[in-house]
Amino acid sequence: MSGNSPSRAVIDPFGETLTVDTLPPADTVRWVPRRKAQVVCAIRGGLISRQEACDRYGISDAELFSWEKLLDDHGLRALRVTRTQRYRQAATSMGEDAQGRGPD
Repeated sequence: MSGNSPSRAVIDPFGETLTVDTLPPADTVRWVPRRKAQVVCAIRGGLISRQEACDRYGISDAELFSWEKLLDDHGLRALRVTRTQRYRQAATSMGEDAQGRGPD
């Protein structure tokens, strides 16, 4: 995968050790907040690259960016699908696009 040593690990948002082997499975279909946060944490901790995450999980860079932004701006609860829709609607009404950028 990323060529990192198998012993490399980071601590996830729940205080648990996260390694490449303990990441959510590549065939994950149901994206609960915990799994989204683990992927973001793995990228930030250098376990996998953004591109590897997108390829492994079949998600777009824009989707991954939205997970990061929601997590940073609103915390773990914002990664719930119903919450994501609300936070995106709020951002849109404030003049931000889907990636959180304001008007030009």
